[in-house]
Amino acid sequence: MEMLFDFAPEISTASYIVASLLFIMSLAGLSRHETSKGGIVYGISGMVLALATTGLLTVSNGWGDPAAQVGLIFLLVGLVIGASIGLWRAKVVEMTGMPELIALLHSFVGLAAVFIGWNGALYDVETPEALKGVHHAEVFIGVFIGAVTFTGSIVAYLKLSAKISSKPLMLPGKNFLNVGALVGFVAFTVWYVITPELWILIAVTALALALGWHLVASIGGGDMPVVVSMLNSYSGWAAAAAGFLLSNDLLIVTGALVGSSGAYLSYIMCKAMNRSFISVIAGGFGIEAPSAKDEELGEYRELDAASVAELLKNASSVVITPGYGMAVAQAQYPVAELAAKLRERGISVRFGIHPVAGRLPGHMNVLLAEAKVPYDIVDEMDEINDELANTSVVLVIGANDTVNPAAAEDPSSPIAGMPVLRVWEAENVVVFKRSMASGYAGVQNPLFFRENAAMLFGDAKERVEDILKAL
Repeated sequence: MEMLFDFAPEISTASYIVASLLFIMSLAGLSRHETSKGGIVYGISGMVLALATTGLLTVSNGWGDPAAQVGLIFLLVGLVIGASIGLWRAKVVEMTGMPELIALLHSFVGLAAVFIGWNGALYDVETPEALKGVHHAEVFIGVFIGAVTFTGSIVAYLKLSAKISSKPLMLPGKNFLNVGALVGFVAFTVWYVITPELWILIAVTALALALGWHLVASIGGGDMPVVVSMLNSYSGWAAAAAGFLLSNDLLIVTGALVGSSGAYLSYIMCKAMNRSFISVIAGGFGIEAPSAKDEELGEYRELDAASVAELLKNASSVVITPGYGMAVAQAQYPVAELAAKLRERGISVRFGIHPVAGRLPGHMNVLLAEAKVPYDIVDEMDEINDELANTSVVLVIGANDTVNPAAAEDPSSPIAGMPVLRVWEAENVVVFKRSMASGYAGVQNPLFFRENAAMLFGDAKERVEDILKAL
């Protein structure tokens, strides 16, 4: 046992390298449907190895040392409590509740970074004199990023779970407030590195908490997919900052992986929505979104389930474009059954997924995979758009802004330039909606009033089941 403890530093270094590689393999696996299950296994394996290594390091500090014993006990207690809560939440959460759950999990990462930063400030006993300035900068930056992530994630959770209004907060001079907070952070950082006084750390913690709240509160609910992705990035940088404070290579590597991948995903989504990436970071994303306008733009046509079933029977090709409404109605299972029934009749069926459909990147893909929809008939927007003009019927199930022709045809629209699924080019379009209300962007959809479009009102799950009965 003593020999094992003597080799613990070498073992931990090797274990952390292996865990880092497993996390990289996990990200690679999660990038494709076919390899996603393997990616999950790699990620779990990496985390188990990381936790086991941390426990070994705690023991190797000297089991005879009371401090090491207390540390191991706290580690085990935290592991049991955290694993129990995690397993429970994963078991009971609905797919529609995943976005807010992930936002809430990000807040824990931020809070942990704040605690680690404060611990580094209050118990700085081993830092060489020549590195004191670097240590103080690490503390300050880690606390700032962690606090911004913490309150920002809390606000995102509250908005996504409808516990507060999803409308953007419009304080006077909001941009000046954000810029002023960043300038204040830089000034405080220089001051703290030169003179590490406790009140400065308290001040920047309060400033960062307020900034994180204001950044996300200023963003409209319709833009939350990008916000969740950006908060994911923030949580990664917070973890990396904690890694520098703890001299933990694994935290640094995984934090950098999460931070960079989250930032890149946010960039991709901003491009998909024709939005400015900088405006997301600055908290101005969604500022142009108007209040909901539900005025009608003409006469709309309404169909019943039997008529839609007849339309589908005579179709040669069908494209289904799902949105958040499908997730709310939990209609993915009857939709998958409908797709299977149509394919049995020799009808070509594809699914078209917009990059920001739902409230989380990949939300629709996960729902369809959960319902056992074959991966090879699920296409991204760029893959399906050129085929829509040759499609007999498009079923728009719970989507709104992602199929709005105003984005392509109305330069004055708040969503002008946003790439959308060009469903209006199909021969027939059937829109599943509960009402004629506008979408999250607050913009009425001219698609509803096109000659080749018809509305099917009601709960998406019930309407699809009615279509199945009619078939």
